[in-house]
Amino acid sequence: MGTTKSNRKRMPREIITLQVGQCGNQIGQEFWKQLCAEHGISKDGILEEYAQSGEDRKDVFFYQADDEHYIPRALLVDLEPRVINTIQTGDFKGLYNPENVFVSKEGGGAGNNWASGYSQAASVQEELMEMVDREADNSDSLEGFVLCHSIAGGTGSGCGSYLLECLNDRFPKKLLQTYSVFPLLSDTSDVVVQPYNSVLTMKRLCLNADCVVVLDNTALNRIAVDRLKLTNPTFAQTNSLVSTVMAASTTTLRYPGYLNNDLVGLVASLIPSPRCHFLMTGYTPLTVDRQATAVRKTTVLDVMRRLLQPKNIMVSTPMRRGAYISILNIIRGEADPTQVHKSLQRIRERKLANFIPWGPASIQVALSKQSPYVHYPYRVSGLMMANHTSIHALFERCVKQHDMLRKRNAFLDGYRRESLFSNDLTEFDESREICTSLIEEYKAAEKEDYVNWGLQ
Repeated sequence: MGTTKSNRKRMPREIITLQVGQCGNQIGQEFWKQLCAEHGISKDGILEEYAQSGEDRKDVFFYQADDEHYIPRALLVDLEPRVINTIQTGDFKGLYNPENVFVSKEGGGAGNNWASGYSQAASVQEELMEMVDREADNSDSLEGFVLCHSIAGGTGSGCGSYLLECLNDRFPKKLLQTYSVFPLLSDTSDVVVQPYNSVLTMKRLCLNADCVVVLDNTALNRIAVDRLKLTNPTFAQTNSLVSTVMAASTTTLRYPGYLNNDLVGLVASLIPSPRCHFLMTGYTPLTVDRQATAVRKTTVLDVMRRLLQPKNIMVSTPMRRGAYISILNIIRGEADPTQVHKSLQRIRERKLANFIPWGPASIQVALSKQSPYVHYPYRVSGLMMANHTSIHALFERCVKQHDMLRKRNAFLDGYRRESLFSNDLTEFDESREICTSLIEEYKAAEKEDYVNWGLQ
């Protein structure tokens, strides 16, 4: 036990959050609201009286200014001012460091064009990286970066891609995790070029990120309608689902226990092979605007069983097919290890989870404290982070939609205007190729001889 106690006193492993584009900043805004509530920090960054003696680790995501108030280690980046203006005039305007906000001087945005977002980010690279360097220098023992963005528009996808490349280049040893929102899969999207943007961003998520938490709007909308009984869910409501997942997936870092005290440990247990680093999440029981669905008895077994139900998974893929590569359940609240052990046995007996043949077929469980400052309607809640081979279906849809546009050479003028595409369109072909090889690898992971895959 001695080692664990000394570990608790060790230096924090700080994480810097980058919120890029409209979606990224809206999710980020909800995430910080939730973190402030869980750590007893007021909307101006002042630690509330009742939270003075907490055992939580605030310094992973916040640092203290000279006047003692807490400031998020967050960079807010957008190429048009609307969302960031809302944040800067909203309730939490006193929370963020104004030096960490970047809005393009032109303010025209990226017009839902990946190439525009990418080249605008390249033109202000020095300014952006100066902000990153300042935050990194402000950390004692930086562990990594978390990027929140959407892959369908212009800024989150293009500017987000550029930042991923820069961070990978500048901080090769630091962990890069993203929370990436995939677009609605209807044919009538409001962004006609979203398939192009998605495939171009996918290339960077494959090559430059260590871990991608995939959230797709189709599944988030479905969950909001079916599970939360919202007739017409707003972006704010689906974004609050994303921020719930973000907050829950970082609890073991913020309330240190014996396991998964750092992001590397958390991610390493889920990603046995480097390219298959796309994770899906499930959360139960869900609430929106702090309103519970129907309050019911929650036990560890209930929660762990529900986490395996496809209807609670925030990615729309056919999970009946394929297999789990790995599962980590983060259980919060009143749970003791014997209940967990029994639940795992029950799940194994009933074969509720189908695992790949070449690895250990085990669900890992981390128990985490709940914040004493927030009223939870449930005794136990759970987050599942899983690596499942069926996620390739989502990537296949992106590639298929990309091919439909590409074979007509539709809507390419906006891309050709930017330097990356001015000579030829090989960037599209390269990106598509990387996506298809990722799809092939996830399919190969279902077979027993996967360990030799790529060596033939």
